[in-house]
Amino acid sequence: MSLAPRAVLVHRRTEYEELLARHGTHGQAAFFLAARGRSADEVRDRHERARRALADVAGAVPLTWRQTRVERADLDRFLFGPEDVVVVVGQDGLVANTAKYLAGQPVVGIDADPGRNPGVLVRHRPADARRLLPYATAPGVTADELTMVAAATDDGQRLLALNEIYVGPPGHQTARYTLGTDGAGGAGAAEPEPQASSGVLAGTGTGATGWLRSLWQQRSSALALPAPTEPRLAWFVREAWPSPTTGTRRVEGVLGPAQGLRLTVESDRLVAFGDGVESDTLDLTWGQTVRLTVADTRLRLVG
Repeated sequence: MSLAPRAVLVHRRTEYEELLARHGTHGQAAFFLAARGRSADEVRDRHERARRALADVAGAVPLTWRQTRVERADLDRFLFGPEDVVVVVGQDGLVANTAKYLAGQPVVGIDADPGRNPGVLVRHRPADARRLLPYATAPGVTADELTMVAAATDDGQRLLALNEIYVGPPGHQTARYTLGTDGAGGAGAAEPEPQASSGVLAGTGTGATGWLRSLWQQRSSALALPAPTEPRLAWFVREAWPSPTTGTRRVEGVLGPAQGLRLTVESDRLVAFGDGVESDTLDLTWGQTVRLTVADTRLRLVG
């Protein structure tokens, strides 16, 4: 007998909860904020809206379903099941934080504080949950299949991200590596190039509204950025430095489904992390190779 669906409510600690954890009491937190020209009432009001949204969504879960909650900090230790419906209650970035741990489960994004979030990924209001949750498990459910980006190292490490993956130095040093492409379409015909830069960014159409887009605009690039559901990645080298041993010819490009961007490390240490989460990184050492590709996994975003 198959299991009933399980609603997994993903949330994060609010700023108010973090302030209380740091300062102990509301009064101490209010004093800290007032010294910086901010109001504790505003922060507490946002906290209460977020908690009401979470409670409203929990109350909308069908009675025959199971349900559980997971805080963002615990995502890397939580085991998602194939029967889960993942309900992200919070900001757009929380959907991206969750996506890397999923394997095709439907995701419903609930905006906990409308007007403060762009609503690109948290597209719905708490009142919509009662309708959306049964719909997410119905045959023929309509969901956007959002492209993700993957990094894989030559020693078997792997990382997924919804927006972008950055490969570069962990601090302000210079990243040294050899960059090349491989795969179909003739992209691998060019000679690999030794480079020194501030790092390399490869991202999806979802990420093309953020960090990736800023690089694209900064260099007035003629590349056509991918759409969120399109199986393509755009990549950019940040601040490539020309020297007798390093070049700047290959500083941007597009990867299709059968193509990869390869970096062979020529520094003591580089890191790769996704969606700005520096606490979850791949450590790369001298001579190691990392390959960036379109991921096999996609994010199924309902509605």
